[in-house]
Amino acid sequence: MEVTSLEWGITIAITVAVLAFDVIVIARDPHEPSFRECAVALSVYIGAAIAFGVWVWTFHGHDYGIEFYAGWLTEYSLSIDNLFVFIILMAALRVPREYQQEALMVGIILALVFRGIFIALGYQLIENFSWVFYAFGAFLVYTAVSLVKSYRSHEDEHPEENRIVKFAQSHLNVGDEYHGLKLWYHQNGARVVSPMLIVIIALGTTDLLFALDSIPAIFGITQEPYLVFTANVFALMGLRQLYFLLGGLLERLVYLSLGLAFILAFIGVKLVLHALHENELPFINDGHPVHVPDISSLLSLAVIITTLVVTAVASLIKDGRDRAKEEAAAE
Repeated sequence: MEVTSLEWGITIAITVAVLAFDVIVIARDPHEPSFRECAVALSVYIGAAIAFGVWVWTFHGHDYGIEFYAGWLTEYSLSIDNLFVFIILMAALRVPREYQQEALMVGIILALVFRGIFIALGYQLIENFSWVFYAFGAFLVYTAVSLVKSYRSHEDEHPEENRIVKFAQSHLNVGDEYHGLKLWYHQNGARVVSPMLIVIIALGTTDLLFALDSIPAIFGITQEPYLVFTANVFALMGLRQLYFLLGGLLERLVYLSLGLAFILAFIGVKLVLHALHENELPFINDGHPVHVPDISSLLSLAVIITTLVVTAVASLIKDGRDRAKEEAAAE
């Protein structure tokens, strides 16, 4: 895929402009956004992603268009799963609703920075070491198994209890009140750190962990840096609005982690097959490529869409049955 410097420049400029606009709007009026506000913004972001995919399809070929849509949907579904962690984190650290937009905006910016770094590193690895696909594939399968185990054991997530956050809380003089993104203020005559700084540290560390799953997954769909970057940008852009719009619905998607586990495992297998196609490891087939089935981008897109639809429908059916049982038991 040949992407000109102009295309890269316009893409990065628009990304920065959208982020800057969001930061300015939120800074001027910190508030809990209304349903209408979230719905309109989310519709614009999703529409922009679909339009961008059409542009890629038209000017760079349908194969790249399919790869973008598959990558975007994968990253978007992973981002939705990440919202569970954000909801838990905000509740555990008692972030006032009017300041949650600001915290989420910082989290999204950190996520873009971390993913940009990981994209650059990942691209260098796959360009110089074809065996890295084995590592990426194995990691995604391991992550998928971990998601299934976590679902079966019903483990509770406590992102606010990670070691870095605990260290910051115990070694910094943390105040009691939130003052937006003001990270230091005076309380009882002493200079204290705002609890918002702890929130930002928690968001940053969780964003870092999210990127470890996200980047290998997207490289399993496309190795084009431009598509990897734009798929991540579009997946993250509407995350803040989705947080407020679907906060209650997210808790009803009980099978989401299982659906994501299947998608990650599928992409992991696809990566291993790709690695076998380009095999250079001497202890596998004497260092020669292995002829194994190839999974097309169109098949990948179909599997991802089908899995997400089945997961959502099954989750809502189970939630409806559970609610009916609770109402019957209460009568």
